[in-house]
Amino acid sequence: MELIIIRHGQSEADLLRVHEGRADFPLTGLGEIQAWKMAVYVTKNFKPEIIIASPLKRAHRTAEILKESAGCECVIEEDLMEFNNGVLAGLSREEALTKHPIPEGGRPIHVPIEGGESELEFRMRAEKVLHMILNDYKTYDRVAIVSHGGMISNLLKSLLELPVVTLGAFPTGDTGIHLVEVTDDKRVIRFLNRQEHLT
Repeated sequence: MELIIIRHGQSEADLLRVHEGRADFPLTGLGEIQAWKMAVYVTKNFKPEIIIASPLKRAHRTAEILKESAGCECVIEEDLMEFNNGVLAGLSREEALTKHPIPEGGRPIHVPIEGGESELEFRMRAEKVLHMILNDYKTYDRVAIVSHGGMISNLLKSLLELPVVTLGAFPTGDTGIHLVEVTDDKRVIRFLNRQEHLT
């Protein structure tokens, strides 16, 4: 199986410079253009047989554009949503630091943010949804996953069996594409965060 893991296009939260997470902002006009460019590129080079997407507007719309281009089914999966950032969702960076300052020494990974989830719960959710996809969609040769930066980083850590606490990170730009080949005995990273479709 090949997994094509794709981040959504630019959202309105990017322009407002607010914490997004579970705040449900739509794509901007540029985000729509980015999504179409990605969809044409993916359809031409790595056409998926099925798309599995987060229900949040920015990812759902990106997935719908890919669905229209590739002509395949799109399934919505709740567990592909971004980190549940609770009280921070939709707040400006400045307001968040004032109202909900980061605890001295940082927040332990098992402690959830108020109204949200912990980093440990987030990683376990990524593990759960990854194993579900690898099991339930194993008859497909190529599966596209459309999600969010934080979730994508955790999916890649899960695929590579990296520990929960690690210095490693996998940033993803707008409509960045990762391609991973999954076999019974190995995970092969073909490329990470490809954005040549935007140039």
